Amino acid sequence: MQIGIAGLGRMGAAIAGRLIEAGHTLSVWNRSPEKAGPLEAAGAALARSPGELAAKVGTVITILTDAAAIETVYDGPSGLLSGKVAGKLFIEMSTVRPQTEIDLAGRVRAKGAGFVECPVGGTVGPARQGKLIGLMGAEEDDAARARPILAQLCRRLEHVGPVGNGALMKLAINLPLLVYWQALGEALALSRSVGLDPSRLMDLFADTSGGTNVIKMRGPAVATMLEGGDPGPVGFPIDGGLKDLRTMLAEGKARGLELPLVERTLACFEQASRDRWGGRDAASMPVYWTEKAAR
Repeated sequence: MQIGIAGLGRMGAAIAGRLIEAGHTLSVWNRSPEKAGPLEAAGAALARSPGELAAKVGTVITILTDAAAIETVYDGPSGLLSGKVAGKLFIEMSTVRPQTEIDLAGRVRAKGAGFVECPVGGTVGPARQGKLIGLMGAEEDDAARARPILAQLCRRLEHVGPVGNGALMKLAINLPLLVYWQALGEALALSRSVGLDPSRLMDLFADTSGGTNVIKMRGPAVATMLEGGDPGPVGFPIDGGLKDLRTMLAEGKARGLELPLVERTLACFEQASRDRWGGRDAASMPVYWTEKAAR
């Protein structure tokens, strides 16, 4: 199958690599074309514009930074929708507000193309292994077209209703995760004087009723950072969490909802970003807070 991917950030590049390994013919586009180098070496073709990308393939996947990037890539002079796209399928995987996806779906369908939103739970590692959680919002006929591709990326694929529901569920599942990183940091600061070895401490937290899946998976990396070591490549940066927290608050406000834990967690992530931790993995938030408490 000929597939195009627009957006080669950490997740976009990982998804592209997974699809190449699955045997698909891949074309890619990125605002900074040098990021496509490793994928070109693996067999992907580089498109000069989003419009050229859409013209070359039957299915286009986009995973972009925010609503502004989506508008530019889809609706710009050489955007994905600038040419004839009737009959094509667009799969949009960015983390944005529901209305952004709803509005985009309308523009795509007006051009005669199919549209599926499918933001995902998981970071670079699960993306490379095809073990993401897909949150698909779509009409059933479009969902059926997208399933064979998304099934190669996701260990669990949930059709959660019409377009917009996927975006809302993505914000909802990220909320407790981001709050948890801050909560773990406060727990570590509180227990610092006990003096337990970081690996032992993480193992203890993971074995309690408050031990989430993420600490079971990322606890060793947190322990490594607490010991001053290198935890490896960044999967999801603090600044990415910062963006998502702001998006949650904006959506909550639009729905008349108070999200006090999100507000407090946002303030902590903003503080970490100001202290130049924004490019580090979100799993480093507990380390940041522990170090801050020790100052």
